[in-house]
Amino acid sequence: MKRSPQQARPESRTPPSAPSTTPTPAWAAADDSAAEPIGGLQEYYYELCMEKSQEIKPFILHILQEVDGEIEKGLAGITLNVAGNCHLMPVERVTGEDFWILCRILENNPYINGLDVRYNLISDVGASYAAKLLQKQHNLIYLNLMFNDIGPEGGELIAKALHKNTTLKHLRMTGNKIENEGGMFFAAMLQINSSLEKLDLGDCDLEESTVHLGHMLKENKCLVELHVCKHDIKNYGMKQLCDALYLNRSLRYLDVSCNKVTQDGMVCLADVLKSNTTLEVIDLSFNRIENAGANYLSDTLASHNRTLKVLSVVSNNIQGEGLVALSQSMKTNPTLSNIYIWGNKFDEATCVAYSDLIHMGRLKSDNTDVEPFVVDGHVYLAEVSNGLKRHYYWTPGYGEACSPSSNAGSGRAGSAAMAHGPSRSTARGIFLDWGTNPCLLHRQADSQPLRHQGSPIYQVFKGGSISSNVYYKVNMERNSE
Repeated sequence: MKRSPQQARPESRTPPSAPSTTPTPAWAAADDSAAEPIGGLQEYYYELCMEKSQEIKPFILHILQEVDGEIEKGLAGITLNVAGNCHLMPVERVTGEDFWILCRILENNPYINGLDVRYNLISDVGASYAAKLLQKQHNLIYLNLMFNDIGPEGGELIAKALHKNTTLKHLRMTGNKIENEGGMFFAAMLQINSSLEKLDLGDCDLEESTVHLGHMLKENKCLVELHVCKHDIKNYGMKQLCDALYLNRSLRYLDVSCNKVTQDGMVCLADVLKSNTTLEVIDLSFNRIENAGANYLSDTLASHNRTLKVLSVVSNNIQGEGLVALSQSMKTNPTLSNIYIWGNKFDEATCVAYSDLIHMGRLKSDNTDVEPFVVDGHVYLAEVSNGLKRHYYWTPGYGEACSPSSNAGSGRAGSAAMAHGPSRSTARGIFLDWGTNPCLLHRQADSQPLRHQGSPIYQVFKGGSISSNVYYKVNMERNSE
């Protein structure tokens, strides 16, 4: 007898030993029928694995058991989080064949509208099943496929599936090497699709993609957030994007970090910001705009633009002159509320300027990645783990995304310095952290709680160099309960 999801979840059974061989994807492709789920998700997963002689993975079984519990409580709008980077429990990465079973489970489920399978191994095989899911599942609004070894063929299938899909709002393809071939299909799709609002194509081995993306931005009227980091767009590509932004009236968040853009690209951006009234967040991190580029931006922000709210210029080889100019623009621009500057060349004037902004209340400590302190009468700036992409590659293992307990281990890998301090919200009131799941259920972690990491150390800059004699050790571990 069929049971509804509201009925009691079936008692968990001890799964039999996994088969010694893994079946090929052929069986999944041949069986295209959508069966009604029997009982809870956990039981349905178990039965599908047994039917197809597929290995039963305890991690997936555990996650589905938790989701069953949430459905029994009457919750809807759930994100099924099967991220492969969970360090809180043993995880066996999801393959293309595993993903087929997950797609079958989701096809007729009205309670789940998000799927997060980041850091797994679904490859192009899984991408083909994701494409079919997008055609059949009309409740799915969030799909995270980042770092899943998907190539150009898989990218093409997903992009083509979105031609007719009218429900998906948020797609992450980050780190999948779809290359120029796959990128062109996404650019073409965005000229047709009328529902997708957030798209991340960062680190997908796309080069010279901005010509196609520029054409898309001129036509698309629904995309509000676009991430194109590591596209090697340089100044020419920046000009292509800016030309499109003169006509685009929907995009609010533009991420062009890690793109070898210099001061010449800032001439174009500063000019378009004089007339563009929709852009609210711009991420220029890890480029090389230097003082000249910072001055172009500060002039526009001080005299013309009144819509940009968040600006990140982290690691752009900007010295004191450019950083002070940006701080001065905040005094005349009442709209710009968040600015991120760590990784540039601080001098004492820079430290004093941003210390003044924070102490006078013009720049809230929640809205920047530096914090001032004084040693021997001199002002220094310490990094706070509060960048624009604080949860871009990971999500907290416990607590809310913006709670003090969630900030542990949030410094980026390879950072020159890290400070584990109270959590800071990113662009609060504008956009939630991109890496944060839409649903707070089943968060996965990429780091350990603060108590396992020892006492943190602030590392500070004075005059553009690290001063070894002014390390300021602070116990930032606070009881958030």
